[in-house]
Amino acid sequence: MAEDSRLNSAEGGNRTLQEQRPLKRRHDEDEDEASSPNKKLDTGEGHSQKVATHYNALQECGLEQRSRSRIVHMRNFNNWLKSVLIGEVLDTLRCDRREVCVLDLGCGKGGDLLKWRKGRISRLVCADIAAVSVEQCQQRYTDMKRRSHPNERIFTAEFITADCSRELLSEKLSDPEMQFDVCSCQFVYHYSFESQQQADTMLRNACERLRPGGFFIGTTPDAYELVKRLEQSDSNSFGNEVYRVTFQKKGDYPLFGCQYDFNLEGVVDVPEFLVYFPLFVEMAKKYKMRLVYKKTFHQFFEEKIKDERNKSLMQRMQALEQYPVEDRGRLACDSVKEYEHAERRAQSTGVSLPLGTLSRSEWEATSIYLVFVFEKTA
Repeated sequence: MAEDSRLNSAEGGNRTLQEQRPLKRRHDEDEDEASSPNKKLDTGEGHSQKVATHYNALQECGLEQRSRSRIVHMRNFNNWLKSVLIGEVLDTLRCDRREVCVLDLGCGKGGDLLKWRKGRISRLVCADIAAVSVEQCQQRYTDMKRRSHPNERIFTAEFITADCSRELLSEKLSDPEMQFDVCSCQFVYHYSFESQQQADTMLRNACERLRPGGFFIGTTPDAYELVKRLEQSDSNSFGNEVYRVTFQKKGDYPLFGCQYDFNLEGVVDVPEFLVYFPLFVEMAKKYKMRLVYKKTFHQFFEEKIKDERNKSLMQRMQALEQYPVEDRGRLACDSVKEYEHAERRAQSTGVSLPLGTLSRSEWEATSIYLVFVFEKTA
């Protein structure tokens, strides 16, 4: 299982890329942002509206339909990773505080509500640009409360529809003095890197109301890994049968507004922007945030799977599929080539079967992401 995940480790590639082709720095962000050839969208709310429209249009599907998805195990894997991240941060906070207040920035349809419930938080604020998603998130919360045991204490919650890269959440909160212990921003922050102002506004919303010792956690695409794969490609595009990334050109990677189109089967089909992480770290210092760690999904997996509790959680969440497949079962993909790495591992001496793995295409898709944790210093 652990060796399978090494197929697409980006550590060495990222260092090489950083040495040979650093992301191009800009001295005048506002001027270059408008003139950048990567910037084909208008400077108003055009891109934000595209994001909102895309996620509003996504249909809510049931468990049975999701289980038939080509990327069901990859989605479960990403969900496991978020569960471990959230659980560890909440455990850390509980060492010195009983009541935990959380901001879910880019909450979507409420996919993390059960994680907050399991974490026994006290209060949750959910914010997202897509009004339909926020409505569905609120309905999920209502249903969760209705089905819960009468003696179970479910966190209170409020729901806000807002473009968090352009609007201040502090002006929309029911309690103007509300402070948070955690801000969670999962697969969202990269949308804000369209401009310096939007990235800063998103960061302000995430961090300015965190208590000292609070955490800003999240997941986002790894800019160095994306650029490395682009430079290795024969065209302006790269990917496989489950995902595709398309840039407008090679060789010019401005700090803001470096747009690419990202498509992930049945989940995402919308423009995104590179997040140059060293700049992200520097920007966060403005809000008294220090980087605790940044890890690729590969690194995070390799570290956390050593804990038996995390390994057990992964099995319960079916975050990896079994190889070889059981009788009358089937793999996520029928192509033999998609599992050559698992077959080689299965034939190794001393390996117990079945293995836990993903198809090659899913490993490649999930390995473009990284996880980050910041802490409020004062």
